[in-house]
Amino acid sequence: MNRKDFIKQSSLVGLSALILPNSVFSGTLFKKEVHIGLIGVGLRGQSHLDTLLRRSDVRVVAMADPNDRMVEMALDLFDKHQKPKPKVYQDGEEDYQNLLAQKDIDAVIIATPWEWHHRQATQAMRAGKITGLEVCGAMNLEECWDYVKVYQETKVPIFMMENVCYRRDIMAVMHMVRKGKFGQLVHGEGGYQHDLRPVLFNDGEHPYGHGVKFGKEAFSEAQWRTLHHIKRNGELYPTHGLGPVATMMNVNRGNRILYLTSMSNRPVGLRDYLDKTATSTPPQVRFKQGDYVQTMLKCENGETILLTLNTTLQRPYNLGFKLHGTDGIWQEFGSGGFAQGHLYFEREMEYSDQWENAEEYLSKYDHPYWKKEEQKATGAGHGGMDYFLLNDFVECIKTNTEFPFDVYDLATWYAVTPLSEQSLKMGSAPQEMPDFTNGKYKERKPVFGFENYSM
Repeated sequence: MNRKDFIKQSSLVGLSALILPNSVFSGTLFKKEVHIGLIGVGLRGQSHLDTLLRRSDVRVVAMADPNDRMVEMALDLFDKHQKPKPKVYQDGEEDYQNLLAQKDIDAVIIATPWEWHHRQATQAMRAGKITGLEVCGAMNLEECWDYVKVYQETKVPIFMMENVCYRRDIMAVMHMVRKGKFGQLVHGEGGYQHDLRPVLFNDGEHPYGHGVKFGKEAFSEAQWRTLHHIKRNGELYPTHGLGPVATMMNVNRGNRILYLTSMSNRPVGLRDYLDKTATSTPPQVRFKQGDYVQTMLKCENGETILLTLNTTLQRPYNLGFKLHGTDGIWQEFGSGGFAQGHLYFEREMEYSDQWENAEEYLSKYDHPYWKKEEQKATGAGHGGMDYFLLNDFVECIKTNTEFPFDVYDLATWYAVTPLSEQSLKMGSAPQEMPDFTNGKYKERKPVFGFENYSM
């Protein structure tokens, strides 16, 4: 099918999505086995694939990726799990469109380079495929509005695949918030603080941390992600930090983000890394992306949220979460293990003015979802939280239940990136966050984190 015919057919499918048999709104029970297609089977797509192939209620029937090496690695996973091989679309960058035309696919998961997200996700929705979209930030604000427009036209749901919301300690803190443990929430912090220099310059041959290639000849994310650091400056990866805090503060569900402002330092980390690492003359390239980008968001209900992006300097991994309310404070330390972090509740701790290790409280308030599904999550990516992410995706489809993070969350969280870029271009001037719900946020009820919601 050529691109012109695909677009024509997709438009017709989108108009009839409410009555298609593979629409999530077609009945009270979808089906016992969900047929999924993967668009993008790089390292992140392979992680999803490995988790999906463990399930008896999922059949991965197709995958699309123009990278032969990644396709072969993905096919090896089918052998590992003794599952039937899928239909493979690898004839160039546009071959995913033929996957979307495959009639036996109920849903797709998109784990491709960031610049492809908008085009592939909206085409998937117009093709009547329930869509799971990996995280990043939008290329521009128009993309965010377009996600909402296509959803409202087609009614095909899209799931914002933010896995950090499912991290065990974060869900425990969420449980405490829902139980009123923190009182009135005042401020939250989060971000993405992770040394990605070896990822951004990776030739796939040298030991991790010693390659200096990027672009088409490089390996995995170094083929495309590095270019964003050369051309852009902003909060490029907002959802890991924003998602968990936004759900705790009921953003888009009784609350909303009003505006944001960003500040960035000068970019020196990647240039320094190249000069120190290269065994020959390093690539001569200039970077725009600051080593620290901090973005402050103001909510309608009065809370503030601080996001920190720091991926181009030496450092241990840490997302830097903090939640402060009138009755207590939680602060993450270390790499995010369940027992790591500190808590303080002044009345309960008799005004000791001393941090308490979070382990006792996090164990006491361990979310029921984790208690119920812990064994099934063993071995899944990112300490098990990828199991919960994909479990919600599959179970919501099977039971005709709304996704916990929907198109309005996706548009809002993604919008932080272009708004941050614009703020930096204008000397940290505040940028208004659109209300993608068109006022519906006032009536929308929070679902994620409530015991009766968990699948």
